[in-house]
Amino acid sequence: MKNYLELSKEVREAKEQGKPIVALESTIISHGMPYPQNVQTAREVEQIVRDNGAVPATIAIIDGKIKVGLSDEELESFGNSSDIAKASRRDLPYLLATKQKGATTVAATMICAELADIAIFVTGGIGGVHRGAETTMDISADLEELAKTNVAVICAGAKSILDLGLTLEYLETKGVPVFGYQTDTLPAFYTRSSEFSVNYRADSVEEISTTLKAKWDLNLSGGAVIANPIPEEYAMPEDVIKRAIDSALQEAEEKGIKGKEATPFLLGKVKELTGGKSLDANIALVKNNAVVGTQIAVGLAHLNE
Repeated sequence: MKNYLELSKEVREAKEQGKPIVALESTIISHGMPYPQNVQTAREVEQIVRDNGAVPATIAIIDGKIKVGLSDEELESFGNSSDIAKASRRDLPYLLATKQKGATTVAATMICAELADIAIFVTGGIGGVHRGAETTMDISADLEELAKTNVAVICAGAKSILDLGLTLEYLETKGVPVFGYQTDTLPAFYTRSSEFSVNYRADSVEEISTTLKAKWDLNLSGGAVIANPIPEEYAMPEDVIKRAIDSALQEAEEKGIKGKEATPFLLGKVKELTGGKSLDANIALVKNNAVVGTQIAVGLAHLNE
């Protein structure tokens, strides 16, 4: 594994000292937000993790290595380049072998985090079952990864461009628990709620940390979704976001945009249609997830002492 995995000095020292570590993805930097908000947000999220008692580990593929923990220069490079590949499970071997740069998706970040023995991962929203998947079979690799990789994902639910009901059904089939942090319903990324119930409501991070420890102590392989609603002051009106998503989906269909290009296109289109308000919401929810995720990581570290 030493041939492929490279830990930053900060992450390496954290592991030696037994400090809690929080994994962060790089696709949100290279494909999820425009420059310079992407780099600024990445740095601010890393600082939130530090301020709450853990060490951030942003993950990316660079020069034939899985880099766990990026420098300021590397963050800047990923935020300000247009030639960085979007890396999921299928892409990791090729990108490592050809020494190309790759920004890790939720699925790839989970894989790399588990390789580095990091159990908690903070992101914006998970991928899921796309609308119309009963004919297209367009289902995010994130869901399959949650079924088999021992990493808990703290997110603002599934991206609201998806079919949330089918996403929950898929996770149920795979035995992946979905927790609502201080909520009974699945957050829908830009909005705090949806018509779908979570499996379990958890009103404290201690409850989540204890449950995760029990799951993995029992060798029940796979991850968990901790759905943390966007802060109320940044949540968008459901009718506004629904109109924007419907319009974006229609345009994507007309232009034949699908596969890994679909999500960046749809999120960019929603940002355009909402006058940038969706970007503000995206940034706010990621920061909020970083606070809760770090608290869970700290709690889990104490339980494992």
